[in-house]
Amino acid sequence: MSPWQGTIRRVDDYRWEIPQDYKAGMKVPGLVYADSRMLDVIRQEQSLEQMANVAFLPGIVGRSMAMPDIHWGYGFPIGGVAATRVSDGVVSPGGVGYDINCGVRLLRTNLIEDEVRPKIKELVDDLFRNIPSGVGSEGKIKVNMKEIDEVLSRGALWAVEHGYGNRDDLDVTEENGCMKTADPDKVSDRAKKRGVPQLGTLGSGNHFLEIQVVREIYDEKAARVMGITQPGQVLVLIHTGSRGLGHQVCDDYLRTMGEAVRRYGIALPDRQLACAPVESDEGRDYLAAMACAANYAWANRLCITHWTRESFARILGKKIEVLGLQQVYDVAHNIAKIETHTVEGKSEKLCVHRKGATRAFPAGKRGVPQRYQTIGQPVLIPGDMGRRSYIALGTERALQETFGSTCHGAGRIQSRGAAKREQRGRDVASLLAARGIYVRAESMESLSEEASSAYKDIGDVVRITHQAGISRSVAMAEPVGVIKG
Repeated sequence: MSPWQGTIRRVDDYRWEIPQDYKAGMKVPGLVYADSRMLDVIRQEQSLEQMANVAFLPGIVGRSMAMPDIHWGYGFPIGGVAATRVSDGVVSPGGVGYDINCGVRLLRTNLIEDEVRPKIKELVDDLFRNIPSGVGSEGKIKVNMKEIDEVLSRGALWAVEHGYGNRDDLDVTEENGCMKTADPDKVSDRAKKRGVPQLGTLGSGNHFLEIQVVREIYDEKAARVMGITQPGQVLVLIHTGSRGLGHQVCDDYLRTMGEAVRRYGIALPDRQLACAPVESDEGRDYLAAMACAANYAWANRLCITHWTRESFARILGKKIEVLGLQQVYDVAHNIAKIETHTVEGKSEKLCVHRKGATRAFPAGKRGVPQRYQTIGQPVLIPGDMGRRSYIALGTERALQETFGSTCHGAGRIQSRGAAKREQRGRDVASLLAARGIYVRAESMESLSEEASSAYKDIGDVVRITHQAGISRSVAMAEPVGVIKG
């Protein structure tokens, strides 16, 4: 892919604007959060052109935005944020992506590193046996086509009702783990059939479960509210989504939206931006199906959380209550939400697309769990498997500038194919072992795809969003044990 040669101007040290007149048909400018060095990296591919193309969407307000972890995606760039008016705007499956509600869940523990290090191999091996992972992996939970509708309707609540997780987990999950707009009748039988055997599985690609150790705390007061009390404390981070079901929902509705574009006479610079009016039958049907996939993902992560707690209790020989394996938060990274925001001084109902972006609401905002009303919504930002992950908080500035959104991870700089050609999985495992990180993977190929060299430095990404004021860093953790699909 050739470097991007388009027009961009500096707004300040961490904001760069693509002017609205860059391409005839743009309805708003583009805005990317980056410093000059990061911008040079971003310009090596065409994701900024995708950001400009998003500005063509009917009803888009504010700006087409991109976080510093932006990279090439389907239609929308990954790391993209766009809000459209519900009244006359559109919803686009490409603005959510194929892995609907790919997201992260963080658990804190009462353990410190010295208690876990001696048993890290035994613990990771047990987690690897207990949690199915890999391409096409099938779970231990057996549901039929009728029961899958219950999962799609009730989300994480279904998991709790069936003995996986507890009510406290729901209190610190985005949407309490269930979007009530879900309608299983809008999900195809093919999507449901793909989802039936995969509930409670980690999957492949960049999905993982990490045992981490807190290395730095930047805001002790906020960290304490989240149950993070000291460097050396052990955390667990789970990253996965809606598996084959979500992929099929996206695929199904991209075809539907392709026809809708012609029916409603929508002009687009890229057919991958296929969309339909939010208030059309096609738009409402997609949002109802998307909510089902999001609910499936929340149930999926809660089942994995249950087995994680089981493995820790079994290997460390202590009750879960003693180990303190409590959920800090669970947040979606790929989703479209109907939210109310202030636009040019007026309150507007918007469809906010976050694709590879994290909701980042400030203290006091509706939608932030009661536990975090005084500090703001936790933002969970995983790095690659060999480097740091961050915990941050939403801010008032994010609410004003980005519809309450910030970055979601490191962001790829190398395709999976290129990464596989450059590195062997066994070499990656050896490098991680030399750094004290024990890894188990379903295949060596998956390790090579996710090597650290394939990603931007997560520290640079988080520093930019912190300095720009769209999220506030609270703590940093590093992995000591990793499970990859």
